[in-house]
Amino acid sequence: MKIFKNTGSKQNKAPVRAGRRHIDSNRQIGFITYMFLFLFLGMLIYLGYFTQVRSKNIINNTYNKRQALLESRLIRGDILSSEGNVLATTVSDNDGGYYRYYPYRNTFAHIVGYSTHGVLGIESMENYTLLTCDGNIVTRISNDLSGKKNHGDNICTTLNTKMQEAAYDAMDDRKGAVVAMNVKTGEILCVVSKPDFDPNEVIGRWDRLNDDKDNSPLLNRAFLGSYPPGSTFKIVTALEYLKEHNGNISDYGFECKGSFEYKGSVINCYNETSHGWVNFDDSFAQSCNSSFANISSQLDKRKFEDTLGQLMFNKELPLPFKYSMAQSDIGRSSSTDELLQTGIGQGRTLISPVHMLLITSAIANDGVLMRPYVVSAVENSDGGIIQKTRVREYGRIIDSGYSKSLQNMMREVVVNGTAKRVLDTQGYTISGKTGSAEYSSNKSLSHAWFTGFADDGDQQIAVTVIVEGGGSGGAVAAPVAKRVFDAYFN
Repeated sequence: MKIFKNTGSKQNKAPVRAGRRHIDSNRQIGFITYMFLFLFLGMLIYLGYFTQVRSKNIINNTYNKRQALLESRLIRGDILSSEGNVLATTVSDNDGGYYRYYPYRNTFAHIVGYSTHGVLGIESMENYTLLTCDGNIVTRISNDLSGKKNHGDNICTTLNTKMQEAAYDAMDDRKGAVVAMNVKTGEILCVVSKPDFDPNEVIGRWDRLNDDKDNSPLLNRAFLGSYPPGSTFKIVTALEYLKEHNGNISDYGFECKGSFEYKGSVINCYNETSHGWVNFDDSFAQSCNSSFANISSQLDKRKFEDTLGQLMFNKELPLPFKYSMAQSDIGRSSSTDELLQTGIGQGRTLISPVHMLLITSAIANDGVLMRPYVVSAVENSDGGIIQKTRVREYGRIIDSGYSKSLQNMMREVVVNGTAKRVLDTQGYTISGKTGSAEYSSNKSLSHAWFTGFADDGDQQIAVTVIVEGGGSGGAVAAPVAKRVFDAYFN
């Protein structure tokens, strides 16, 4: 029996080992097959993502030679204002060629842009769409067969022609920027930057425009300018004080003698004005530097840093175009002087006009910031809507109760404070904050700021103005804003 069992055991070992080798081999083949299958599916997913999601960005790249190919096959689409006015179009010349024409010349230069020398503005942002044809398929085929060019899709913008012209004229020949927004929808209503240029002449004057470092006419100051905010920043400082005191400001009082000294740091009021006894609202309305330096000295640096983060300082903005990021260095390690300087909008704090506009818009909208946009729709050459922008919230960046307090304080600035020049309006009211921001060692030189919102009981819009070297925000920047408000409401 033992011999029989041993013999049987030897006879059965070989088939078992061969079967295991066969199973292992099948597993390896299956693993390799599935691996290649997953790689293939991943490649398909990436290809789909690249063509559907990233294709617009890739084609918009100024180094992409496919742009020239598309230009040779299509007539570039038009760019239209919110009223349907043509802001950019393509016309034929006497030789059968085509060129880009801007009917409003300098007025919309920075926001509409140009389609040569690297492209700028909406021309750049929507380059892919303007070179895409979604017109009637029969017409497209017919044009292809007959050798005619199809017309690219048109861009419908949120830009208000009347407001744009008012802002452009109000700025006259001064350097600076104006930007406006519907606080309930996020629609960008006007964007003006000066010095400016004529986009119709970019090709012939490119070298001169590009080399003008003193005026930087190609720079869109509304988005890419970085300025000390001056007293407009007192909106932020006031917000922080409200938060740290649970909205209770009734106990605050300060005797202003024209300056404030704290731990070796000295802050002077604008033109060394003595405001006398002021409460919190008076301090804000009269833009008292001494009182706000006193307020700043009482703030928690860490909490102040958090508030700045909530207002998107040192962070990305929800904007569809290029912009400069706001900077502020306040934190636990900040010195007393840095805290006081920041509290009145000086020091190393920098902000763009459009960022100040977003903060102002959120205040006007009870603390909720709407996502800004400048393209309302895309339509084909037949007028059919291809795509429409949906109004969306970015999110709440300020508590509604604190927003209400800031709204009241900004109204007081216009009624009894530094912006009384814009009090006289018809059918609507203005609330805002002025600012005079020092920008050099010469303390007599300052940028003029105004940021505010207006309400007629139905519509609400916000406007931010900066005039470089303008001096007083109340005397120079606020009247510019009023002309823009007038153009919208009247």
